[in-house]
Amino acid sequence: MSSELDPTASLALIGRVSDLSLTIGAEGAIRRCTVSSEDIPQALEAEWTGRDWVGTATDESRTRATELRELALARPGSSVRRDVTQRFPDGSEVHIQYAGVATASGELLLLGRDMRPMLTLRQQLMNAQQALEQDYWRLRQVETRYRLLFQMATEAVLVIDEPSARVLEANPAAVRLLGQAAVGKAFPLGFDARSTEEVSNLLAEARAMGKGSIEGLRTADGAELLSVSATLLRQDGESRVLLRLAQAAAGGALAAPDLADVLRLAPDAVAVTDEEGRVKGVNDAFLELAQLATREQAIGQSVDRWLGRSGVDVSVLLSNLRQRGMVRLFTTGLRGELGAMADVEISASRMDQGAVPAYAFFVRDVGLRVGSEHPLNVKMPKSIEQLTQRVGRVPLKELVRESTDIIEALCIEAALELTSDNRASAAELLGLSRQSLYAKLRRYRIGGLGGEEESAE
Repeated sequence: MSSELDPTASLALIGRVSDLSLTIGAEGAIRRCTVSSEDIPQALEAEWTGRDWVGTATDESRTRATELRELALARPGSSVRRDVTQRFPDGSEVHIQYAGVATASGELLLLGRDMRPMLTLRQQLMNAQQALEQDYWRLRQVETRYRLLFQMATEAVLVIDEPSARVLEANPAAVRLLGQAAVGKAFPLGFDARSTEEVSNLLAEARAMGKGSIEGLRTADGAELLSVSATLLRQDGESRVLLRLAQAAAGGALAAPDLADVLRLAPDAVAVTDEEGRVKGVNDAFLELAQLATREQAIGQSVDRWLGRSGVDVSVLLSNLRQRGMVRLFTTGLRGELGAMADVEISASRMDQGAVPAYAFFVRDVGLRVGSEHPLNVKMPKSIEQLTQRVGRVPLKELVRESTDIIEALCIEAALELTSDNRASAAELLGLSRQSLYAKLRRYRIGGLGGEEESAE
């Protein structure tokens, strides 16, 4: 029995391990075509047989196809690899990675691998990587805000690991109050004997009920009366206890923090209004953002004089405050007295003090914020996604107008790019008169067109 494998059977076996196998004659024509992939049409076998192989490649790939054939024929028995983009009979272009080997008879055996699945995986990997990077930066921003608030809090705050009862985090106020570095140590600590036992019972209550509080505790030196509240937090299979320690006043009542100075010096703008939106008080940051010299200029005025891109924004805010008592991250605009505009983000809450309720507006300028998404064109005023997020805050007519402006500006920029910044040709391409194109260039501030440039054209 012969141990040699029939050449035809060998080619058939080798062809099955590739997506596409070709046998090229010495004259360059395809003598045999075998398709093994379901993604490549089987009709290719009949279509390509007898055709010049180099001629089946796209114009950009014919040099690589010729190079593959010549190198493989010059080195019989050695494998030569090249990537070639093939044009299939249906007009589609497919990226194929070939390995070519010249046989002793002068023929060229090409084994091709369809790279479309690999390109799809690469694109999915890139998309996943971009999503992870965006999530990473969002988490970094959240963590930075958390750390800043944790360190600036005037009340003592501790984070306790629930299973081991060890302190994981303590803000500076807690360290000053307890008189020692608490991180890493078992809790409770820093209390007298009676208070230590009561705090231990409080932790047990928080584990069982989710939260608890106790008053009248004393520190180890017996000098301070404290109120302690505990809240159990569970996340990702871990349990933490958040402790808040409030220092009592000398008379025995809990000392309320003086927020007047905190709000007055806050970096974000703060405005307090009545139910109708008339301003009762503002801080220094609001005066600066609204371009006001004194507080008297703001007192008694309606807050929609400065807030809101339309008259609807403040009405929506006030309506939600009456119904829900709180609004978070409401995006709108702020108009200064001198005409300056700023993109702002508003959080607001209702303060029920006595019989007359009041609303507190916390306004943050987000115009210079570095977003987690990187726009493709810095000239675009807004993205479509940003426009859709404003539904309900801005009238539909204004949203449609802004969407139309974005699309119109993008089309003009594309026409200028296609015509190498030839405005006459761009106007013809867009079906506009030159005067109309110049007007739109000035409107969208594209190309820095001025009067001298228009006359020069």
